[in-house]
Amino acid sequence: MRLRLRGHIARRGTKYNRVMRPTCNWQLRSRGLNLGVRTCVMGVVNVTPDSFSDGGAFLDPQRAVAHALQLMEEGADIVDIGGESTRPGTHVLGDLAGGVPAVTADEELRRVLPVIEGILRERPDAIVSTDTYKSSVAKKAVEAGAEIVNDVSAFQWDPSMAKACAELQCGVVLMHTRGRPTEWRTLPVDPDVAMTVKHDLANRVQIALDSGNKRDRIVVDPGFGFGKNAEENYALLANLPVLQDLRFPILAGTSRKSFVGSAVGQRLGGDRTAPSERRYGSLAAMVTSILNGAHIVRVHDVKPAVEAAAVADAVLSAMS
Repeated sequence: MRLRLRGHIARRGTKYNRVMRPTCNWQLRSRGLNLGVRTCVMGVVNVTPDSFSDGGAFLDPQRAVAHALQLMEEGADIVDIGGESTRPGTHVLGDLAGGVPAVTADEELRRVLPVIEGILRERPDAIVSTDTYKSSVAKKAVEAGAEIVNDVSAFQWDPSMAKACAELQCGVVLMHTRGRPTEWRTLPVDPDVAMTVKHDLANRVQIALDSGNKRDRIVVDPGFGFGKNAEENYALLANLPVLQDLRFPILAGTSRKSFVGSAVGQRLGGDRTAPSERRYGSLAAMVTSILNGAHIVRVHDVKPAVEAAAVADAVLSAMS
């Protein structure tokens, strides 16, 4: 994948003060997706009973399909289907503290396959992503028509995932995660989280390439909220341009995250706001990520995100 810069990046010391988002073509399973000219919006569909943001709301396959179709009507370019929550404290595959994942591969497939199939039955042109770290789930989902595997562990939690995605020849999202969900509440503070994320993602990308995944199929995600406290998340958001050194498109998922609720709650003189009350704060974080170079944003509230992204894109265009 060759990223074409639409401008330049200026530095003052180690700080970036101007970002021009590069353009490229992201190769998916059956098609390419142009990135960089405008922000690509990925809509979230959680088919889980315990998601932090909307747990249980779309556990019924018919409701999940209807919700996905609605998100596309509102402007989502991609719908991301997830069948397992990775909220703090959750046991995942290979977790020494738990031994087995909270959701088995069979159960995850029971949740997501009818939704993927239902979406593509109604909208054969839809770009569907499967949010999973399990290779067996990824394989079945792609066989059912998913174009993208979105792995929150960047191929860490299932050692078979890197090779599986290479064989599937699909688009992949490699997301940065510090530790596992059972460890997140006790992790030490990282004084330079952006550089840690950059270093770790560079290693994960190399593993993906060594396993046969093509460069033009890879997108990186800094993993907001995954093993990072509120201060670290804001430091990462402010210094997101450092990830452009990796020369891969960037996906940013800040929607309804707890660090957004912390800032909003503090401003209002109370505690952290509930996920359902983080829409406007989430839009602010999303726009910041776009102005700092994100090509794709992963959101729950698609219509306002599409509108806000249009304005952010216009600002980027004026800077070029």
